[in-house]
Amino acid sequence: MPWWKNPKRSKFGKWLDRNGVHQKDFAKDSNVSRATVSKLCNDKNYVPSANVLKKVMKLARTIDKSKKTDDFFNI
Repeated sequence: MPWWKNPKRSKFGKWLDRNGVHQKDFAKDSNVSRATVSKLCNDKNYVPSANVLKKVMKLARTIDKSKKTDDFFNI
């Protein structure tokens, strides 16, 4: 099954896909490990640490200023 049709993608992963952002690029630009970005995209139950969350949301808001933590994570 192609990655863009993966029903197991998290809300964050689907958002990256819709915006044409590759996981490796997001990891590099946010200074978060590729493994962590992969978890964020593929594990719907993964809860990032406060430090990771801050980095992720800082970069996400450069793509879409209206994004909030609640849009991606159940915290």
